[in-house]
Amino acid sequence: MSSLARTVFSGRMLVALLMGFSSGLPLLLTGSVLQAWMTREGVDLGTIGLFALVGLPYTLKFLWAPLLDRFSLPLLGRRRGWLLLIQASLMVSIAALGWTHPAQSPLIVAVVAWLVTFFSSSQDIVIDAYRREALSDRELGLGASLYVNGYRVGMLLASGGGLIMADFMPFSAVYQIMAVGMLAGILTTLFAPEPEVAEGVPASLHEAVIQPFTDYFRRHHALLVLLFILLYKVGDTMASNMTTPFYLDIGFSMTEIGAVVKLFGFWATIIGGFLGGILILRMGIYRALWGFGILQALSTAGFAVLADVGYSLPLLAAVIAFENLSGGMGTAAFVAFMASITNRKFTATQYALLSSLMGIPRVIVAAPTGYMAESFGWFSFFVFCALIAIPGLLLLRRFRGWLVEPPAHAD
Repeated sequence: MSSLARTVFSGRMLVALLMGFSSGLPLLLTGSVLQAWMTREGVDLGTIGLFALVGLPYTLKFLWAPLLDRFSLPLLGRRRGWLLLIQASLMVSIAALGWTHPAQSPLIVAVVAWLVTFFSSSQDIVIDAYRREALSDRELGLGASLYVNGYRVGMLLASGGGLIMADFMPFSAVYQIMAVGMLAGILTTLFAPEPEVAEGVPASLHEAVIQPFTDYFRRHHALLVLLFILLYKVGDTMASNMTTPFYLDIGFSMTEIGAVVKLFGFWATIIGGFLGGILILRMGIYRALWGFGILQALSTAGFAVLADVGYSLPLLAAVIAFENLSGGMGTAAFVAFMASITNRKFTATQYALLSSLMGIPRVIVAAPTGYMAESFGWFSFFVFCALIAIPGLLLLRRFRGWLVEPPAHAD
């Protein structure tokens, strides 16, 4: 068996996949699934909208990440000990959310939903740190792709599966089933090996809080790397934010959007992520970021072609396949890049900071895209989204030395 095959089918990659599933499963249980439950219960739209605030722990997780770097629990080691406690708490909080009553006690629902997002984001902190410490630098790309694919499967099970099940059983039962689904993460934690950290652990809370930031900002081009994280997927993010109104505007039906964009697109993204991980093993992170970044920009330009042609189901399928394949590949390289620049001594804190920063374009930069589409028109809007990828790609040349290259032989 070649070294590539041994890496792909190793226990480390299976752990990355299953931990990704465990991270993705809770995400939409406080999002679209909870919104559907509240709508069915007759909760007003204003209250439903305010529930977006329960997701704040996902953007603020770097605040308590230092505690998870500094302290270890008595059992299972520094990473798995925290993981087991957090996953058990997450399992209980998901089950508890199913026991609440959205129409009668929305405040209690909000508190329990916040607990779910707190434990879910805490799980993300530790899993990201575990993956960085358990995988070699060469394996980070493939590990990231399998993690992201597992994450997407978990999200699909919770959102698509949860909503389908809700047509046949109460939402309370759906949440109990999803809570049981967290056993996959708990069993993975119990059987996975504890990663070794050669650099040691922070000796004090002060070191755990302050040193991750001073360690990072002492590096050459530290600010440029943060700028790159903001810019690398900004065009892709801006375009994705407006695709559903775009599809409807040029004449596609809801059924066509659901079948081609959601179902077909989901599997294209899964394949793209896995293919990206394999290619990163061959190419290294630097060349993968370049290649996948160019493909992302070209795939965004595909929407401009669709806008020019108008309604065409075959062209929609082609554009979606290209966009999701390249997007999955780009995400794999991007996640591997962020992991590769963290210090293993402060993995949880530094990765939490970088991943929080990664989410800013999704919230802030995407906000004015509707006004831009109205002002520019669909064709010019998507051309702009393709071109705005160029500054991020140009920044890559400034810090090539930070990134991991593949070994001389790939097999």
